[in-house]
Amino acid sequence: MNANLETRTNEFGTITLEPTPPPSSAGGSSLTRGRRPEWLRVRPVDSPKYRELYGLFRGKHLHTVCEEAMCPNLGECWGRGTATFLLMGDTCTRSCGFCKIKTGRGGPLDPDEPRRVAESIQAMGLSHAVLTSVNRDEQPDGGAWVFAESIYWIRQLQLSCTIEVLIPDFRGDWAALQAVMDARPEILNHNTETVPRLYRTVRPQAKYLRSMELLQRAKRMDPEALTKSGIMLGLGETWDEILQVMDDLRAHDVDIMTIGQYLQPSRFHLPIERYYTPDEFALLKEEGERRGFRWMESGPLVRSSYHADGQAHLSLRKL
Repeated sequence: MNANLETRTNEFGTITLEPTPPPSSAGGSSLTRGRRPEWLRVRPVDSPKYRELYGLFRGKHLHTVCEEAMCPNLGECWGRGTATFLLMGDTCTRSCGFCKIKTGRGGPLDPDEPRRVAESIQAMGLSHAVLTSVNRDEQPDGGAWVFAESIYWIRQLQLSCTIEVLIPDFRGDWAALQAVMDARPEILNHNTETVPRLYRTVRPQAKYLRSMELLQRAKRMDPEALTKSGIMLGLGETWDEILQVMDDLRAHDVDIMTIGQYLQPSRFHLPIERYYTPDEFALLKEEGERRGFRWMESGPLVRSSYHADGQAHLSLRKL
C-alpha cells in the first residue's frame, strides 16, 4: 500500500483517502496549494452577542455545526444572532474526508432535545432557524423524527420563525424523508458537497444520484418548500464538472445553490488542491443565475447556511 495514503476505520467500514487528480484551470488566475490567500483570512471571534449565544448553547447542552465544523463565518453569524443547530450529538457514523466532525457511534438520542432547541430559538428571538445533524446511520430512520419534532416545537414556541433543515440522505429511506417534509419546513437543504467523480474520496458512504433523487423527491412531497444544495471547491474538480452539478441540480428542481472554498480542517483531512479567487466565485454566481436558481450564493467563505435568513422569504409558505 502507498505509504502516503491514509485509512480511516469505524464500525461501518474502512475507507482509504487517496490523492485526487490535479484540477484543470477555470481561467488561469487560481492559486494552487500554499499559504492561505488574504481573502480567506478571518477575524478572531469575539463580541457580546457571541458570548451570549455561547453561554446559551452550553446552558441548554446543545451543539452547533458552527463550532463543530469550524465555520469561518461563526463570528459574523453569531454576532448578528443567527446560528445552525447540530442535532443528535457531535459524533457522526460516517467518515467524509473533508469534515471536522468526529466519527464513531453516537450516544442514545435525547427525546428532549427538540424542545431545548426550540426554547433556545425562542430565547434568541430568531426569525429564521437552521437545523442540521450528524449522520446517525444506526438509527432505523436515520433520526428523521428528531427533525420533525424540532420543527413541531419551534412552531409551538416561536410561531413567526421560518425553518431550514439541512438533512443527511437517510440512506435513501424515503419514508424518513416524508416524515421531515410532513413537518413542513420552509427550506429543505441537502448538500451535494462535490462533483460525482470525487465521491469515492470525499463522500465514500454517499451516492451522488441518491442525493439528487432526495432533492427532487422533497420538492414533489411539498411543492411549496424551497429545495437547496451546495458544493465545496478546491478538492480537485474541474470547471466543467462544477457547471454540470449546477445543471443536475436544476434538472432535479433545486431552487437555491451555495458554493464555497474548501478549507482543510487539519493535516489528516483531504488536501486543498487549489484556491479559487473571488472573481471566479463571481463568475460561478453568474452561471448559477443564468441557469435559473432562485438564489445563488457563491464566495470564498460561503457555507451552506450563510445568509440563510435572507433566503426564507422566497418560500410560498404562509406562517
